[in-house]
Amino acid sequence: MGKLREFYRDTWAEVNLNAIEENVQAIKKSLPDGVAYMAVVKANAYGHGAVDVARSALKAGASYLGVAILDEALALRQAGIEAPILVLGYVRPADAALAKKYNITLTVFQKDWVKDALPHLEEGNGKLNLHLKIDTGMGRIGFRTEDEGRELLGFLRHNSSLFEVEGAYTHFATADEKGRSYIDEQHRTFEQFLGWMKAELKTAPPCIHSGNSATALRYKEYSYNMVRVGISMYGLAPSEEVKEEIEVPLKEAFSLHSRVTHCKKLSEGDGVSYGATYRAEKEEWVATIPIGYADGWIRANANGGEVLVNGRRAPIIGRICMDQLMIAVHENVPVGTKVTLIGSQGAETVSADEVARRLGTINYEIPCMISYRVPRAIYKNGELIHLHNEVF
Repeated sequence: MGKLREFYRDTWAEVNLNAIEENVQAIKKSLPDGVAYMAVVKANAYGHGAVDVARSALKAGASYLGVAILDEALALRQAGIEAPILVLGYVRPADAALAKKYNITLTVFQKDWVKDALPHLEEGNGKLNLHLKIDTGMGRIGFRTEDEGRELLGFLRHNSSLFEVEGAYTHFATADEKGRSYIDEQHRTFEQFLGWMKAELKTAPPCIHSGNSATALRYKEYSYNMVRVGISMYGLAPSEEVKEEIEVPLKEAFSLHSRVTHCKKLSEGDGVSYGATYRAEKEEWVATIPIGYADGWIRANANGGEVLVNGRRAPIIGRICMDQLMIAVHENVPVGTKVTLIGSQGAETVSADEVARRLGTINYEIPCMISYRVPRAIYKNGELIHLHNEVF
């Protein structure tokens, strides 16, 4: 283990790699036999730390990694990770050679992309692996018609010395909702595309996948031979709407903490923070915490937001500042007292789902929004094994 990199502020996030590994194992165990597991580690592993999470997921049984952009894939390669990586988003044709050099698989859905990538690739130097993206109803990226698909596939076959069609996939837009009519419609469309693709290629692509977390957990019959698991690998349900349907036990891996830097007694009528929007109704204790909207703890968290201090809930009062916020406490709290913004203290828990409900968003956004200024302390078997501090 290398030297842990120090940080000099009393705000940090903790990531439990044991939870990541147990989630991967539990989800993989629930899948049909022969279904491979792609661990989606885009967006710095949803704010958890891509390199550490990728290694843990692979150790726990994942065989493929998924990222959003080429930069994320290159960072994993530079960290020494050799597992297959699929870039799920668009990559510029001019960067095809770079992807090929580092054995990174790209998502492709446009004939013109292939045409524009050709000048950047060399014959006799291996092939660039591709997964074809089919838009069956997500309306994001992917080809939508059979004509588009056949044109793309024909062009790839004509240049088969440079390109390898390793996979085909789609994304279900409503897998995390109660009704299943739309996902069934998308599945039927996907099946039609796969049918003519198989005829065109004389065989099915080796990797076929449609399953995000919600699909993997709720529609196992649509698993094909690979699933792409993101949010649930981190211990969070794909949505509040279907949370109760998830039978696989999930353990939340991310928590967020700070410490009291000041505590003072207010008199009746004293104001707190910008605009003095909060006024003390009587004598009360107020503590200052060194985290604010520049850390991703946005101002909307003051609208009913609570944190944990000594195992008790404490409301956020006044407006959240760029670097600090204030809370109402029951007594004079010593400087250095731990404060939990996401996570547990004693019998009380503030979950990512609770924070998401308060902000009117989804749990995916909560760990992602915690900024680079907040160091990530990576734990395994209860011990700190790694520390990310990107401020310096």
